[in-house]
Amino acid sequence: MAQKYYELIEFLKSLEPDVMKFYEKGQSAAGTRLRKGLSELKKMAQDIRNDVQNIKTERKTN
Repeated sequence: MAQKYYELIEFLKSLEPDVMKFYEKGQSAAGTRLRKGLSELKKMAQDIRNDVQNIKTERKTN
């Protein structure tokens, strides 16, 4: 489980160049890449949320 969290953090860090290019340099293409990356980030976070909920459910039944 912790591995997924660290992957999420690394993925978020990988978006930084596009954040800088979009906001500081005004590159529209970087904004498109950033939106795509944030969509993927959302999916990764949802996967972790589901894992957390499943673990909590398992703990209650044991």
